[in-house]
Amino acid sequence: MQDVVVVGSGPNGLAAAVTLARAGLAVTVFEGADSIGGGSSSAELTIPGVLHDVCSAVHPMALASEFFRRFELERRIDLLVPEISYAQAIDGAHAAVAYRDLERTAAGLGGDAGAWRRLFAPFVQDEGRALGETIGASLLGVPRHPSTLARLGLRALRQGSALWRNAFTGEDAAALLTGVFAHTIQRMPSLGSAAAGLALAAFAHGRGWPIPRGGSGAIARALADDLIAHGGRIETGAWVHSLDELPPARATLLDVTPRAFLQLAGDRLPGRAPYRRFRYGNAAAKADFVLSDPVPWSNAELRRAVTVHVGGTRRQMAEAERVVAAGGHPCEPYLLTAQPTLLDPERAPGRHVLWAYTHVPAGSGEDPTEAITARLEQFAPGFRDTIVASEARSAQQLGAHNPNDVAGDIAAGAVTFGQLIARPTLSPQPWRTPVRGVYLCSASTVPGPGVHGIAGWRAALLALRTEFGIAREPDLSPEA
Repeated sequence: MQDVVVVGSGPNGLAAAVTLARAGLAVTVFEGADSIGGGSSSAELTIPGVLHDVCSAVHPMALASEFFRRFELERRIDLLVPEISYAQAIDGAHAAVAYRDLERTAAGLGGDAGAWRRLFAPFVQDEGRALGETIGASLLGVPRHPSTLARLGLRALRQGSALWRNAFTGEDAAALLTGVFAHTIQRMPSLGSAAAGLALAAFAHGRGWPIPRGGSGAIARALADDLIAHGGRIETGAWVHSLDELPPARATLLDVTPRAFLQLAGDRLPGRAPYRRFRYGNAAAKADFVLSDPVPWSNAELRRAVTVHVGGTRRQMAEAERVVAAGGHPCEPYLLTAQPTLLDPERAPGRHVLWAYTHVPAGSGEDPTEAITARLEQFAPGFRDTIVASEARSAQQLGAHNPNDVAGDIAAGAVTFGQLIARPTLSPQPWRTPVRGVYLCSASTVPGPGVHGIAGWRAALLALRTEFGIAREPDLSPEA
């Protein structure tokens, strides 16, 4: 019997594997795809020599995650932090901009400068460290930073309810914040979108929203290199359909959704109800473009922004997400776009790449290319003429490519307030399953979606204590 088996080589699976290998255990990772990375991978999707991010492109948690802080990710790869964390295209050439500098951002929001400053100042005094540590643990446990958790909760109550209408006097601040809330792909206002969105927006004013030089796959490669350096193994092209197919191990960690866990466990799983009740959200559909020139945004400041939310006003974005939640495709869809070649030109020498998501009903088979292109033309006239090549994936295709993206749900489960607390079950140890020695460590567990590695790290620490009697947390630093 070997020590540990990990299924899935996404950021959480690799984080779990690294943590366990650092404790001196023999670890084998099984990955169904032919390459590692899951939600943090890069590939030549369009034409040879042009590198695209397959799933995630911008990483608000890369510098805020407690796991990545301990792993010292920024010493292992080059994380490029833009001056503009994100921006919101509102109407034609009109836009609002969130700089990494909180004061500069507030100064651009007119009469809402004070409200924006009060909203985020408590979270950025330590560059977001306390907030990153707060969201990295089960809410049913003893919080390490209770005042930070209380501040986030009170702000989420206001921004996640009908009170959000009174939070700002102008449109710019409201639209700027709502563009981040919309990452959660659900109706707004809601407590889930507000809680998750406020954290992401706070990180924008802390360490910033970086992109990895050479693509998101650099994060997975750094984790894999550390795992292998400490004796771990990775087997790709190894789909697992049942726990019985895995070699015997003292601990098994699964970077999969509750739906997949039900299938893998089969008759070995008692009390299936909590996992059957877990709900999945609506979906994304994605297009990757190769461009002859940068996106010709009408607003000059947007031309310096790596990340731009396209969606108009707060009301327009809320309406678009309402249509998606009702099973439709909005006429004016919300877009999340990233143009990493503004900082990392070697991904497409002499050209640019644009990564773009829009939101669609779960399981949609529609090709999103034209909807994304037409929407961008409203804010960047002439965009269509810059397109050299493109590749699209519908929600169905995203789900087929990565089983954790159920029907295109890139969050691996609806980001509702209830499912931020009970993710996937209501427990101080939500990573533990009823099957002896088996743990879930995907984005379907606390703290939820994002490239942060926290779910894998927390699940691994729990397995170390429970299965191996190792209470001391392994040193994850490069020198260890």
